[in-house]
Amino acid sequence: MPATESTGSAGPTAADSHDVIQVRGARENNLSGVSVDIPKRRLTVFTGVSGSGKSSLVFDTIAAESQRLINETYTAFVQNFLPSRSRPDVDSLRNLSAAIIVDQQRIGANSRSTVGTATDAHTMLRVLFSRAGTPYVGSPSAFSFNLAEGMCPDCEGLGRATEFVVDEVVDREKSLNQNAIRAPGYAVDSWPWQLLATTGLFDPDLPLKDYPAEDWDRFLYSGPTKVKVGKSNVTFEGLVSKLRRSYLGKDRDSLQSHARAFADRAIRQTTCAACGGARLNAAALSATIDGRTIAECSAMQISDLAKFVATINHPGVAPMVDGLRETLDSMVTIGLGYLSLDRESSTLSGGEAQRVKLVRHLGSSLADVTYVFDEPTVGLHPHDIQRMNDLLLQLRDKGNTVLVVEHKPETIRVADHIVDLGPGAGLAGGRLCFAGDLDGLKKSGTLTGRYLDHRVSVRDDVRRPTGRLAIENATLHNLRNVSVDIPLGVLTVVTGVAGSGKSSLIHGSLAGRDGVIVAGQEPIRGSRRSNPATYTGLLDPIRAEFATANGVKPGLFSANSVGACKTCRGIGLVYTDLAMMAEVASVCEDCNGARFTPEVLAYQLRGKNISEVLRMTVTEARDFFSRGPARSVLDRLSTVGLGYIGLGQPLTTLSGGERQRLKLAINMGKTGSVYVLDEPTTGLHLADVDQLLAMLDTLVDDGNTVIVIEHHQAVMSHADWLIDVGPGAGHDGGQIVFTGTPADLVESSPTLTAEHLRRYVAGD
Repeated sequence: MPATESTGSAGPTAADSHDVIQVRGARENNLSGVSVDIPKRRLTVFTGVSGSGKSSLVFDTIAAESQRLINETYTAFVQNFLPSRSRPDVDSLRNLSAAIIVDQQRIGANSRSTVGTATDAHTMLRVLFSRAGTPYVGSPSAFSFNLAEGMCPDCEGLGRATEFVVDEVVDREKSLNQNAIRAPGYAVDSWPWQLLATTGLFDPDLPLKDYPAEDWDRFLYSGPTKVKVGKSNVTFEGLVSKLRRSYLGKDRDSLQSHARAFADRAIRQTTCAACGGARLNAAALSATIDGRTIAECSAMQISDLAKFVATINHPGVAPMVDGLRETLDSMVTIGLGYLSLDRESSTLSGGEAQRVKLVRHLGSSLADVTYVFDEPTVGLHPHDIQRMNDLLLQLRDKGNTVLVVEHKPETIRVADHIVDLGPGAGLAGGRLCFAGDLDGLKKSGTLTGRYLDHRVSVRDDVRRPTGRLAIENATLHNLRNVSVDIPLGVLTVVTGVAGSGKSSLIHGSLAGRDGVIVAGQEPIRGSRRSNPATYTGLLDPIRAEFATANGVKPGLFSANSVGACKTCRGIGLVYTDLAMMAEVASVCEDCNGARFTPEVLAYQLRGKNISEVLRMTVTEARDFFSRGPARSVLDRLSTVGLGYIGLGQPLTTLSGGERQRLKLAINMGKTGSVYVLDEPTTGLHLADVDQLLAMLDTLVDDGNTVIVIEHHQAVMSHADWLIDVGPGAGHDGGQIVFTGTPADLVESSPTLTAEHLRRYVAGD
């Protein structure tokens, strides 16, 4: 499709050439020589179907080159400590400014990173308590759970203790000779078993429940002690004490499958008894401001903390109070008022993480920089999207260039400039379809232009339930003793503002029940070797076909086996560790990214080697595998809208929405199941939402129950049944404010959801 150029009032003219970012011949990933001018100090939204090339243009070309050029301004000595960035595949990029990426990547993988530390709000709170807290405890470091001066000595600032559940470790009814130990590696006659059973410390024929208290304590918790077994001196150690050393210091994914299953069963985290979960030592917890400790302030809902901070009137801390209040107010404005500063960063969704990062930039004095956002409205109720739009415009009005990858029409409509890529995904995309203003987009005839005002009508012919799934007295997080029936055999949408308790209600009450399949957006466990082909089991039939066609063993075609390139060990990339900096990945020079040895690459299936097959997209692979088990898996991947992803694409490159659809594809076809989906429209173009609705209908019509946690009005309109949680977020939510059909909600409900759905249906 030829590009449609249109310049609105915000667009550049020929005389303003320095006021545009000039992109010429961008070919990164699937981009096919894209050339476009992007106005500076304006809000530009990039649209197009998933896989059309939006991220390739914005993140992998413009932002990547900006950051590479900034790195080159440092001395050679400093550059040695920075990640090496290759130049994007583009003919030229001109008039770039410094780029700040505000994406959905998770903040802090460890439990020491919290909302407070990520936003610097906790730093300001520590300074406040060090100056105004009574009694005086010390400097700000005395209130830090990450420093020795302030952390609880028992839990070392983590706020919790990790312990083994004894009854998962041993069977008290049995004796050692009856195989009482359930931990892997302790079978009767094994060496670890002999250290317990043959030392003479314990009667191997006595059931563990009959051990005297002293023996029981020694059996489980004794430290290393020298004992004699036969003629040898060996070291005896209590069972739980030894398991702690074996398990607690290791990453879960590094354990073998049977050990991992045992760890999941036997290891539990409990609140630290010494600090009560506050993470701090007694001295830090003794200081108060207006009757509250720093731990109590950190645990408060941010909207409440903002009100409390506004009442603090202590001489000498007024500037600090003003700065903290401004930060907290920004978090409330951006829709994060329901969080608390002590919330661990790793528990935030992608959308929440992006909004937390945004808070750091709202008060920045920097101007004339380029801010790059990745779907900033993810996870936001329509009520909150306008506030997000206001913040994007606020950044623009400070003289910054704001680039946003987004699908929501509410954000597209406030843009000064719109760049539409497509027309399709993967090889069918990567071309400029339109660049201009909103009116031009509507007249352009592109897929985005046609769907911008598209509306899904409220479902009239709602399905009849075949039963009910009861949730009774749910109290997780902010839920207020909620009881509700979810109809079976229909499509139910659970909605409400961000933080209202939707996920707590559904995930907290339904996950783990028989027949319930939860497909969420959380990261998929696996190494950097994992890809859609390995995760879905698709690689097994592919390897089998290659083996049959060439008369060799299937294992030869595994990148984890003998056929793998010896240099990169089948990854295709070589990772260089830069100590405290991020690892740098470069294409393996020996296999040139092909992952396999020359011998393996010589074997072909219908003219393609295994590396070429793994580089195919799902759509291309469906044409290549026309039948058989491989085709069945590929059909399911295509059905959930993942036709554009590569078979060998690392799972770490998939978005939350893509990961969810990948999980759904694996579990499709199980009739009579209850499917739980969490915001499946994440990352979907307006046109793709219709395909999603058709897929949900197919699941229900095949005899399943589908429960969707969602904000998108099209999905709400299409539901058979709606459950609205609210009325607000945090402690202002946690209640069921409506249950019924979409038509009933639109007609009579006073909720925020009803208000926005009425506007949607009316075309406002």
